[in-house]
Amino acid sequence: MKPEDNMNIILVGKSHGASRVLALNGTVAFFLAAFVVALLIATAWVGYSVALEQAEAREPSDSELVAEWQRRLGEQKEELAGLQQNVQFQVDALTLRLGEIQGRLLRLDALGQRFVESGLVASDEFDFNQPAAVGGPEDALSADSFSTPDLTRMIDELERKMQDREQQLRLLDQVSSRQKLEDELYLEGRPITWGWLSSRYGYRSDPFTGKRTWHAGVDLAGKEGSDIISVAGGVVSYAGERHGYGNLVEVDHGDGLVTRYAHCKMIKVSVGDVIQKGQVLALMGSTGRSTGPHVHFEVIRNGKSENPETYIKRASR
Repeated sequence: MKPEDNMNIILVGKSHGASRVLALNGTVAFFLAAFVVALLIATAWVGYSVALEQAEAREPSDSELVAEWQRRLGEQKEELAGLQQNVQFQVDALTLRLGEIQGRLLRLDALGQRFVESGLVASDEFDFNQPAAVGGPEDALSADSFSTPDLTRMIDELERKMQDREQQLRLLDQVSSRQKLEDELYLEGRPITWGWLSSRYGYRSDPFTGKRTWHAGVDLAGKEGSDIISVAGGVVSYAGERHGYGNLVEVDHGDGLVTRYAHCKMIKVSVGDVIQKGQVLALMGSTGRSTGPHVHFEVIRNGKSENPETYIKRASR
């Protein structure tokens, strides 16, 4: 459209369908269009300004920002406290398990020390009072700390190995104890540390009457006051004076086996004492029906006497 062109605007009324025609030239139309554009621009600017003011009004203040950060820090502290509590629970659980393992290790050390003292293992080969010697060159690669799951798995594996070793050592201890008990109860050897056989088992000429009489034991002569020892472990069933025997010690070794030690000068045990093989029972003397310092030694099984020389000549186990 050119400025010189005319524009007609037709106005139609509501009543009677009447219309009016308004003639506009190009200049008026141009200014009218410019006015509409300016009005649109002004409206947009006003809308933008209002929106900007609203946005600025929604920005939090410094106190609101501080409160928000405090809220977030509080949440993070709660999460951290929860993690610390969880870690502490795991540490407490691991510490408890390590305490149990330490107690079991102490028992194993004590059991191993018993084997050393009993001679089952060489004391110079195993020292249960010292930690095992270990070592090796340092790896050039960086070392990593164990994680909690890795440490837990290692402790589980260690407990399984310890349980297996405990069972093996327990069986070995039972076998050792049984063997030691059998060795203690195995009757063999002489009831004196020094002396000689002065009268054998069986019939002999009585030293007081000269008649043929039964001698239910053997006589072992020696120095007065020398030691009389037990030929096997057992329990003292009699310790005192008895007619003909003088001062007598009787030891019950179980399974119906009893030994007697007579004519003692002094008795050094009491009834009920548990004794070991080789333990001193009394001192050699000449009490009772005796002609000089010696020990009358008898072996009785199930109430019947046996030849003590059989046990004296027995080979050690």
